[in-house]
Amino acid sequence: MNKQKKYFKNKLVIQKYGGSSVGNVAKIKNAANRIITYVKQGKGVVAVVSAMGDTTNELIGLAKEISPRPSSREMDMLISTGEQISCALLAMAIHKKGFDAVSFTGSQVGIITDTYHTQAKILNIEADRIKKSLRKGKVVIVAGFQGLSTSAEITTLGRGGSDLSAVALAVVLKADVCEIYTDVEGIYTADPRIVPEAKKLKCITFDEMLELASRGAQVMHTRAVEVAKKFNIPLCVRGSFSKKEGTTIMERSSSIEESVVRGVTLATNEAKVTLCNVYDAPGVAARIFNELASENVNVDMIVQNVSHKRTTDISFTVPKNDLAKTLKVSKSISKSIKVGQTGVDENIAKVSVVGVGMKSHSGVAAKCFSILAKNKINIDMISTSEISISCVVKKDSGRKALKALHSAFKLEKIK
Repeated sequence: MNKQKKYFKNKLVIQKYGGSSVGNVAKIKNAANRIITYVKQGKGVVAVVSAMGDTTNELIGLAKEISPRPSSREMDMLISTGEQISCALLAMAIHKKGFDAVSFTGSQVGIITDTYHTQAKILNIEADRIKKSLRKGKVVIVAGFQGLSTSAEITTLGRGGSDLSAVALAVVLKADVCEIYTDVEGIYTADPRIVPEAKKLKCITFDEMLELASRGAQVMHTRAVEVAKKFNIPLCVRGSFSKKEGTTIMERSSSIEESVVRGVTLATNEAKVTLCNVYDAPGVAARIFNELASENVNVDMIVQNVSHKRTTDISFTVPKNDLAKTLKVSKSISKSIKVGQTGVDENIAKVSVVGVGMKSHSGVAAKCFSILAKNKINIDMISTSEISISCVVKKDSGRKALKALHSAFKLEKIK
């Protein structure tokens, strides 16, 4: 199993294979063949893998059958097993081809995290075992999405966290390339499953990708892009089952003149929470959102209504999987800050337009609102930044809004 020793010339590639890329034995063999192709080109390979297909969802479903609110620690113990299965199987597939490989869990390769279960942050990666294995000419397979906390507990990095594992390893190992393999061939101007005429982008900036990821695009993990931007590590998003060129995510685009809008996204996994009749006084909003932050709840859009009679309504959006924690926090502080009723709306969608070119072009927001109005789509909340505009609409209008905005900005013709 030492065929690759004669090929390895110290060029290091980090590859990440998502759940759809290792969803069954045939797909695992496909990933093994792709890795071996790189080895034959004289490259060292560290492959980070997600759990097979829907394994994580299935494990979460089993937990919910036992308890509607299982312990976060035990959830990490449970869902971290999915990646361990796929990385061992991938190593076996490489062995079968006559090449040497070794599989490791996150804790085995020294991925050290903080103590937040299910949403841990990476503090350090020791990586000595990876380096030692690479020096021996082995392909290294690492279970993504997981690590070991400073309290010696198994932790997970949040959904999509295998992207973060791969980028963090690329930083620590000073890799030449970090490739993200998925079931689509790159980053598109919209989800091609909803907008068939969506066009694949040749390149996109870190800032644009951050906005797209945080606004609902499910191709890249937001925290992974943040780390790549911080250390200026170009990423290449490619299709697992295609030899076509993917999309490069980089600091700056090679285009001289950027398109105003580069993509539109749709997010349907958020809920709107409204705290009614909140006493309007300095520090009240800070109290609410500090409490939510202490529970590691990621609040997105916030709207506070104009105060009348010293009370106000505060609305904000949170991921649906944080809704239970959000309502728990709201209930615990409702008496002390004089909150009235707490309203919840899970029937929402968030549609966003993104593009660095928006910085220097006026009228993009007006055009967005006009297009939605023309299609009789009501806007519930609005959020803007230098390079994005997001609107909360009713969930059953989400797809219609996405298609209308993609067409209005002629993204099918983008270069």
